[in-house]
Amino acid sequence: MLLSRRWLVFSAVAVGTFCSVIDHGSVSVALPSIANYFATDLPTTQWIVIVFSLTIVILLLPMGRLGDIWGLARIYYVGCTVLLLATAAASLSPNIWILLISRIFQGLGAAMTQGLGMALVISTFPENQRGRAIGLIMTTVGLGAIAGPAFGGLLVDLYGWRAVFVGNLPLLAISLCLAIAVRSIKQEQSFSSPSTVERFDWFGAATSGCAILVIMLSVTNLKLILRHFALGSLAFAVIVTLIVAFILRERRYISPIVDLSLFKVPRFSWGVTGAFLMFFGSSGVLFLTPFYLQEILGYSPKVSGLAVIPGALSMAVCGALSGRLSDYFGWGRFTLLGLTISATGLFVLSFLSTDSSLSHVIAGLILHSTGMGIFYSPNSSAILSATPANQRGLASSMVNLVRNSGSIVSVALVTGVVTLTMGSLGFEPSLEAVRSTGTEGTISAFVVGLQWAYRCLGTLILLALIATLLQVRSPIDPALPSNAS
Repeated sequence: MLLSRRWLVFSAVAVGTFCSVIDHGSVSVALPSIANYFATDLPTTQWIVIVFSLTIVILLLPMGRLGDIWGLARIYYVGCTVLLLATAAASLSPNIWILLISRIFQGLGAAMTQGLGMALVISTFPENQRGRAIGLIMTTVGLGAIAGPAFGGLLVDLYGWRAVFVGNLPLLAISLCLAIAVRSIKQEQSFSSPSTVERFDWFGAATSGCAILVIMLSVTNLKLILRHFALGSLAFAVIVTLIVAFILRERRYISPIVDLSLFKVPRFSWGVTGAFLMFFGSSGVLFLTPFYLQEILGYSPKVSGLAVIPGALSMAVCGALSGRLSDYFGWGRFTLLGLTISATGLFVLSFLSTDSSLSHVIAGLILHSTGMGIFYSPNSSAILSATPANQRGLASSMVNLVRNSGSIVSVALVTGVVTLTMGSLGFEPSLEAVRSTGTEGTISAFVVGLQWAYRCLGTLILLALIATLLQVRSPIDPALPSNAS
């Protein structure tokens, strides 16, 4: 019974994770069709993706804490329900504004499922099987990344943009049924007894959420912030005020959103730092490379999409393999190996030119994605294993928060590096200039910026390598089970 319960929990989390990943890829493909249907411009339509991502990032920590207080399985089940209903509402949206509101509720549901999925797995599987379980979830992420654009493109071509949401409903229904099954067998209970349930820190949730929102909006609109000194100063003042208020609250409140003492555990704090730097140094690749393939080398969107598939497959396979092996040989050597391979891939990509071969691009992407796959499972397992059992919902949310926020700021970083390089060389500092003018000088300036962007990303991965070395050498907290490194 115990064995079947573990794999029931795994199945619920794996299907939910697959739904989340495939949703992101398929909806992105559908944006031009949505813009045409509602007769709106593409920048407005892009908020369909932005509000979804922002909602997840803002609510991850509060949802993780709710899971620790009220029960991981209970909040995960509620998240599956909200996600299913919101997706159905999105498919029926009569206008762009209802669609945007539906996406916000989808983000709410996704914050619950993403934030608590890994914590459920860690709480169910014994220590010597955690890497294996997280590795298999990593495989679903890789498969979802492959299937998302293809699935979305096919449905949009055949049935229109609403089919993207309708097509996800059966998978979400399966995820909900699995979540109900997990809840019905009482896989886990809240770590507080009913008579002593901790109070939820609403002030901490509000200040942390607002701080993250202002930071993300500032980063994604960095050019505007730098251009207007008063606006930048205001944003900085608001961010500092919110962070100070949050820290003061968390240090004094009896049941904080984030127990700041967690960061005194070196294996947790260095692990989270390494994960953030990894995603900060990685996600911009999938933004820049397709643009380079289409606008510089002249490949079609179909070919540029296919070029990503080998790397995604490698990430899926290596994620499962490294998770399984880390259970037997320790997580430390695999996190270090993954970061080294990923950095190598980025430095390979940093030598791209105006006439590089497609095989050069694919080789760099495969190395980079392979490194990500090898790193992620052992790193997540190490972070969650270094966390007390009654705070694993928070820790799981923290892992997903650094992944999502790192991805957002990574895109902003590479865009900034490329445009600043183009401007310094005397050309219009804009990616749109590459697409609209396409002069030899503009293209050359873009490629120089591209090279520097990949070097910056590679440097961030090397910093993640240093953080991970410190994590590996950190002493084990005697209050927690030992975990080989």
